[in-house]
Amino acid sequence: MKKIDSHRLIELFPASIVWLTFLAALVLSFVKPIWAVYFIIVFSVYWIVRLFYMMIWLFISWFKFRREIKINWFERLKGLPKDYLDYYHVITLPTLKEPYEVVERTFEELLKCEYPANKMIIVLGGEARDPGFPAVAEKIVDKYSVHFKKVLVTIHTVGPDELPGKGSNVHYMEERLKEFIDAEKLPYENIIVSCFDIETLPHQQYFACLTYKYLTHPNPTHASYQPLVLYNNNIWESNPIIRVVASATTFWLLTDMSRPDRLLTFSSHSMPWKMIMDVGGHEKTIVSEDSRICLQAIVKYDGDYEVVPMFTTVSMDTVYIGKLWQSLKNQYKQMRRWAWGVEHTPWMWDNFFGKNANRRMPLAKRLRYFWVQFEGMYSWATAPILILVIGRLPLLLASPADKATAFIQNAPITLENLMGVGMIGLILNAIMYTFVLPERPRSKSLAHWPIMMIQWVLFPVTMVIFGSIPAVDAQTRLFLSGKYRLGFWVTEKKLTK
Repeated sequence: MKKIDSHRLIELFPASIVWLTFLAALVLSFVKPIWAVYFIIVFSVYWIVRLFYMMIWLFISWFKFRREIKINWFERLKGLPKDYLDYYHVITLPTLKEPYEVVERTFEELLKCEYPANKMIIVLGGEARDPGFPAVAEKIVDKYSVHFKKVLVTIHTVGPDELPGKGSNVHYMEERLKEFIDAEKLPYENIIVSCFDIETLPHQQYFACLTYKYLTHPNPTHASYQPLVLYNNNIWESNPIIRVVASATTFWLLTDMSRPDRLLTFSSHSMPWKMIMDVGGHEKTIVSEDSRICLQAIVKYDGDYEVVPMFTTVSMDTVYIGKLWQSLKNQYKQMRRWAWGVEHTPWMWDNFFGKNANRRMPLAKRLRYFWVQFEGMYSWATAPILILVIGRLPLLLASPADKATAFIQNAPITLENLMGVGMIGLILNAIMYTFVLPERPRSKSLAHWPIMMIQWVLFPVTMVIFGSIPAVDAQTRLFLSGKYRLGFWVTEKKLTK
């Protein structure tokens, strides 16, 4: 019998635990429904307690956000003893088949930032498989190169040892960027890289805030910098279902931003150029490059690396493209791609405990990061289905004798009361949500405001359809491996009106 190595065993582990949980709940529902009801109620109570615990962190982050978003970071920056003009910002913008209007919008927003554009180096990275990119790049260079220190255009050809996607494209962009930086003799420690998606629109104070955080950090090259990600670019045009899914992601991130001991980089974020060079750049064979680069740094620096939360925002597109059914399919694919972060689990095992383990990294830190990764993926896949779907099954399957007991008769009321308590969190999210919305377009009537509140009743459904199911899908694909492994799916982008 062929021996399975530890890496493959850890690939099997997440989906195995998820499916064993579902199987155990189903078997208990048929064999011992009363036991199953006990389990569901205890599990629901645990999640309600956990919800209120997370709400505490959410409120802490919320007050930090409301305070920091009002700060004029550029004025603060000018008051520091270090001269911010000695530092450069690199903004990497990988693209694939995005229309010119989407790319142009991002460059226009970069020019609006309250920060010297001549201290910005923009890397616009296309793919050789995109025949329309050279024309788009030429128009961008002609219009915007005069404003920035450099607009560097790269065209990446996917190699045989690479996974087509953002990670391999960004790695190639970094190689070409290194050539430029070395030719200009720019100090690595004086360069901050913001790895954005092509539709990422930074707050006007973003680069001032980022530079301030970098210059005041005691060890700035050993930290990444995570902004709050909003999905406001087309939020008023989007469908309520898609708005709820996108905004729930914002609140999840906001909750974690006050817990930096468990925070990894997500989506658009910033990091030191020196760190990128130290770890060898973004990996070329993975999908979840945004958080992997942070894990690479944690291992490289023996655990002496952190993520600094920035409550200044970047705004991105929801997946809405004007066609509801296609947009819903795109939403599922996006959530499944994010859930493919489960691919970190075997990598973390190898580098924390296995064959490539860095044992100079404190054991407690290795255990904490691994637990946060595993528990997060497990809960993402199981909790909504157990509470909202399977939780009702044992009540239906209980025998007439069991249904006559006071416990079974009161169980539905208990579950409804627990769900009612959970609705408090939804109401608070709905209220906070209205404070982060952009100004209502003139094309949208006042009637859209109550819709923005009422749409949150869809949250339990979206947790299952666009939460648990794509997470189970991703983890099962990792279990099956081979042709079922996910490649990088590029979110379709379109300016909606």
